[in-house]
Amino acid sequence: MGVVQGAGVVVTGAGSGIGAALARRFAAEGARVVVNDLDGDRARAVADEIGGIAVPGDASEIVAPAREALGGTVDVYCANAGVASGGTEAADDKVWALAWDVNVMAHVRAAHALLPQWLERGSGRFVSTVSAAGLLTMIGAAPYSVTKHGAYAFAEWLSLTYRHRGLKVHAICPQGVRTDMLTASGSAGDLVLAPTAIEPEDVADALLDGIESDRFLILPHPEVAGFYQARATDPERWLTNMNHIQRKWEATG
Repeated sequence: MGVVQGAGVVVTGAGSGIGAALARRFAAEGARVVVNDLDGDRARAVADEIGGIAVPGDASEIVAPAREALGGTVDVYCANAGVASGGTEAADDKVWALAWDVNVMAHVRAAHALLPQWLERGSGRFVSTVSAAGLLTMIGAAPYSVTKHGAYAFAEWLSLTYRHRGLKVHAICPQGVRTDMLTASGSAGDLVLAPTAIEPEDVADALLDGIESDRFLILPHPEVAGFYQARATDPERWLTNMNHIQRKWEATG
């Protein structure tokens, strides 16, 4: 793929799961890939595997060292690092704060650091791993659902604000993906996500297809489009149906 070959790509949260799959796929397409993860050993293992560059650390502070590692220019930035915080409105303030910081503010900080150079040259590509929870919701996970809505809203805002100045934005919104995050989602994930779960590599394939066709919204589970439409056109019915799932989940507990 010409748009990716030779590009400087940064993938956060790339030590495993979707991030690792994205890093592998970009490298296979001929990109120069920075692999970021809080777990330095995991980041280095993936980087060694794909011939990339490991830059461990907090995703909120990665742009400057990643840019330096790539020789001064980032072409594609994948804001993939995330936390799957479960709980209700009663979740501890620290849980809510971490979800906001990782799932939303890390994207904001990255864009703030990247946009001056991108807008000056008239090109750049920002990829946000959102989740279908950002379009719909997820039972049993208020902090995750709310902040993923925020991540989607920020990606949407970036696209509508800067697309005429060369910025390309992609929001990836999968449902269940067979990763450690799905395992950690417990019985709610078993009920809602596991039956249609896909592999991380399927998400990477969907993103590359979306980049090739220049699409903002990337849906590795195509059925999410129908759910999103139903939510928008008949919210009362959609909420009632989701409440049925909530009650089913409560009954299994």
